[in-house]
Amino acid sequence: MSSFPWLTTLLVVPLVGALIVVLLPKGSAGRAKHVALGVSLVTLVLGIAAATQYRRDAGTQFQLTERHEWIPQFGVSYALGVDGIALVLILMALVLTPICILAAWDDVPEGGTREKSYFALMLVLLAFMVGVFAATDVFFFYVLFEAMLIPVYFLIGSFGGERRQYAALKFLLFSLAGGLVMLVAVIALYHYGPGGSEGFLVEKLTGLTIPQTAERLMFVGFFLAFAVKAPMWPVHTWLPDAATEAKPATAVLLVGVLDKVGTYGMIRFCLQLFPEASKWATPVVIALAVVSVLYGALLAIGQTDMMRLIAFTSVSHFGFIVLGIFAMTSTGFAGSSLYMVNHGFSTAALFLFAGMFIIRRGSKQIPDFGGWQRITPVLAGVFLVAGLSALSLPGLSTFVSEFLVLVGTFQKYTLATVLAVLAIVLAALYVLLMYKRIATGPTPELPEPVSDLGIRERLVAAPLIAVLLVLGFAPNLALDVINPAVTATLHHVGVTDPTPLNAGSDK
Repeated sequence: MSSFPWLTTLLVVPLVGALIVVLLPKGSAGRAKHVALGVSLVTLVLGIAAATQYRRDAGTQFQLTERHEWIPQFGVSYALGVDGIALVLILMALVLTPICILAAWDDVPEGGTREKSYFALMLVLLAFMVGVFAATDVFFFYVLFEAMLIPVYFLIGSFGGERRQYAALKFLLFSLAGGLVMLVAVIALYHYGPGGSEGFLVEKLTGLTIPQTAERLMFVGFFLAFAVKAPMWPVHTWLPDAATEAKPATAVLLVGVLDKVGTYGMIRFCLQLFPEASKWATPVVIALAVVSVLYGALLAIGQTDMMRLIAFTSVSHFGFIVLGIFAMTSTGFAGSSLYMVNHGFSTAALFLFAGMFIIRRGSKQIPDFGGWQRITPVLAGVFLVAGLSALSLPGLSTFVSEFLVLVGTFQKYTLATVLAVLAIVLAALYVLLMYKRIATGPTPELPEPVSDLGIRERLVAAPLIAVLLVLGFAPNLALDVINPAVTATLHHVGVTDPTPLNAGSDK
């Protein structure tokens, strides 16, 4: 296996790229987006090269590992490594970032310093997202977990809509509150660990014997921070405001990638480090997940703001992801891990295509549309595909993951599954009604002619639609990488799949 520091490279290249963008001379500020796009594509190529070094049958939890002492007096290490779940999430981030940069090409028309800052912040966010999924030191993870807030805060607060400062501050306060609670749990975890210069490494903190009350309190500390990030009801209220006020590309990186840190954290830290507390909390978490599934879907139906509607669909979808994680069956767990990837691409398509509509109409309000499939048939078509993926139509990627989550949850929690299935009906309502109001009906009268998708926008749409179709028909491309990590995590928790009801039958 290669000893090349692949993960560090994936961290450093975007940071160096961001620095180059910021330092571009005044006369070359218009090249900022070109440099940012080039750096993101180089990072993607490096990520694919790193993925070729990953071996599904390696027999170890983490691969591509790196570790260097950082603050040995406190047991803090610069430690990176990936399992199958982390690897596919990093690849998702690497694919979505150049797509978002291309979609955001004209987001800062005034150019100059603002344009340089905008695209540099995207590259910084990419570096932090790679780091947070790859961190195998709990304290280093916490540092990156909080560091991600900085570029997102400025992307929303400096470049968003009319209420951008309110939305950015709300996002920051919710995230900081959850993070501070987690910090207390991180410090307590070190106290119960082996200590020493490697005292925060995940592998050193796995399998500890912790007093019951302490383990439960630490679980709650971690879980609360991840629930805010996920986002789960009732700590989700920052998301609709942030997603509505952010630029579409920022909303994609926020909801499609960054928020996955919440559900990924539940897998990596809540389940692996606090297995008994995870079992203890499961009934409550399952109930919260079901509420999130139904609440998000019901609220989406009533929205007139296109971006806010999409944000509420994500609250529902994250409920499905958490449901599959805490069902603690291999089928549900694999479905949730795959759902994180599929939701990233599905939500990216919805936000970016909705943004294309908004630019052309000059409004986010659904009632201001109608008949747009006659004006922009290609845009209406790809938007319909994105909507159908959000309602988990068979043949598109989200169907497989949602089906696995429901099957895996049904094995243990029948009532929760039955209630969650209602959200599928609600999803059909909010997606199809939105499309009907935007795209169908008589041709509207517009003050000036509107063009369909241009070449750049088609380059944005093509890879998103391709991923939705490819993972819909060939989900094993991701599942074969994910499944060994699922098995390892469930082993740490100490759970096994329920025995089928017909086991032992002669039929």
